[in-house]
Amino acid sequence: MPKIVDHAARREEIAEALWRVVRRDGIRAASVRTIAAEAGWSAGAVRYYFPDQAGLLSFAMDLVSRRVTERVRAIEPKGTATTIALRYLEEALPLDAERRAEFDVWMAFMAQAQAESGAGALHDHVDTVHNGLRELCESLLHALADDGALAEGLDLRREVDRLHALIDGLALHAAIQPERTTPARVRQVLRHHLDSLMA
Repeated sequence: MPKIVDHAARREEIAEALWRVVRRDGIRAASVRTIAAEAGWSAGAVRYYFPDQAGLLSFAMDLVSRRVTERVRAIEPKGTATTIALRYLEEALPLDAERRAEFDVWMAFMAQAQAESGAGALHDHVDTVHNGLRELCESLLHALADDGALAEGLDLRREVDRLHALIDGLALHAAIQPERTTPARVRQVLRHHLDSLMA
């Protein structure tokens, strides 16, 4: 009986090897050869799944956003309005090892996209992640407003901008100064901000 190969799992395994290389040595070190060595594969095996580096980089970046999206979709909306909103927003923050790895990789890709004028695919992925976070902030605040949970007179457009900026800032602080911006501190700041918007 022929061996069944899970090609999707193999592609993710290679992408995760790329993440490790990028986190340890930077995105410029992410060649097919170094990724193959990290994954314990031959370069030919990596090229079988990703014929060029651009395709591998694109898949690895897409995997970041897919994993965040999957976690957000798996959340069961139970509890108070603030608690539910917090649970959704926390999935976009580097509060554990898995989310820190995703954020580190996303930051490396974002920096590369800014540095390379011809990095169209990377720009597209960065924009997708950025826009996805904004849409999450927007949908949560509108849902809270529709439920009558928000204070009257709020400018929702401005509040979406503020929440989006807060999430970006907290994520950056948690990644750069984890000893100061601990998961508990991040949750405290985020809860305080959401509480300030409530009716």
